[in-house]
Amino acid sequence: MKKLWGNYSYAIILVVLSMLSLVVLKINLPSSPDHYVTITVSAGESLWEISQKYEGQHGLSEMEFIKWVEQYNGISGDHIFSGENIIIPIKAGNIELNETQDLASK
Repeated sequence: MKKLWGNYSYAIILVVLSMLSLVVLKINLPSSPDHYVTITVSAGESLWEISQKYEGQHGLSEMEFIKWVEQYNGISGDHIFSGENIIIPIKAGNIELNETQDLASK
């Protein structure tokens, strides 16, 4: 075992660090856009209003929601425009049920 460690210690350390790095990246990187809901911004709508509109579905504070949307969509300073498509931090399966419930209650 000592001989193995002595000959391949750098390679073993490199493999272990690489695996740890991959795990950390997998945890921290957002999922693909297909896993989240894409919405079209309405006229006069802000990220703050969108956060409040979907408040029960994302589980984030307004500031966390806005920061996530800005980072994920490459937006800076709450600059969104009417007709623009943005990805919001709501799992794709969650929104369909709530929209169906909203339509049924109208």
